[in-house]
Order: sequence, then structure tokens, then C-alpha cells
Amino acid sequence: MGPFRRSQVGSIVLLALVAAVLLRPWERLDGGKSEPASARAYVLRAVDGDTIEVRLEGRDEDVRYIGVDTPETVKPDTPVQCFGERASHFDHRLVEHRRVRLVFGVERRDVYGRLLAYVYLGRRFVNAELVRRGLARTLTIPPNDHFAKYFKRLETGAARAGTGLWSACEP
Repeated sequence: MGPFRRSQVGSIVLLALVAAVLLRPWERLDGGKSEPASARAYVLRAVDGDTIEVRLEGRDEDVRYIGVDTPETVKPDTPVQCFGERASHFDHRLVEHRRVRLVFGVERRDVYGRLLAYVYLGRRFVNAELVRRGLARTLTIPPNDHFAKYFKRLETGAARAGTGLWSACEP
């Protein structure tokens, strides 16, 4: 094997190792002792723009999208906010009565007991789609901040383009 071929093989091995390290979030969170870091679920309903109710392993669970915050529509004692209905409607149309993949955050539940997850419908990254379309703002709460910079870039793009809530709502 020539030096060029050895270099190519070495590069492929290095790339495979880097990919394995980057894909670690898909593993179990604590060496297999806890629930998996991702799961498939059936969406029973969209509660609002950033919360869904799912059937997960025989249980009904509320899931809060990590990293995004849509305008309020169902919060008690709070008026419906600008673009809230549109965000809720989009979420309803996109994921309701469909199977999704939930990728859980480092912190799995919020103070309300909801699961915290990045939500995927096939290859569509729902959390990101909401921000890109101007239906949500970013909301970064460590330690669940894996996509914070990505979401911020999407938010900046939506704001500059005057997309969604950036076209009609007060900041």
C-alpha cells in the first residue's frame, strides 16, 4: 500500500472515530442505567406551539420542545400572544397524530414534569423549523443548550427577513 493510500485509510478511520464521538448523545445517558436518550412516540395532540402530548411506551406524556419558545395560547391568566395561534396551528398540522422521534435533553424534565426533547418528524427538526419560520424565539436553558447557537442563527435570519412573528409582533 502506497503512502497516499495509507493516508486515505487513516483519514477514513479518523472520520469514523470523530463521528462515533459526535453521535454519543444517542447513547444512554448514564451507561445504560437510565432510559434511552431518544425514543419514538405517537403525538396525541399539539397542546400549543412548543408543547405536545405523546404516547410513549404506553404512557401519555407532555413534551416541551427544547430551545424554543412560541407565543402563549393556553397559559392560564395570560392573553393569547401575537402569532401564538399561528405557531399552535403549525405545530398541530405538522406533528399531530404522527410518529416522531424524541431526543431528550441532558436535563430530562422541567419543573412542570414535562419531558424535554428535540423533536424530529422524519428528517424534519421541528424545534428548528419553528424558529426558522419565525413562529418561535430561542430559549436557552442550560444544560439543554446543544443547539443554542444553531437556533440563534435561525432566529437572526428570520428576524432579518421579517418572517413570522418578526413581521408583526413587538419584540
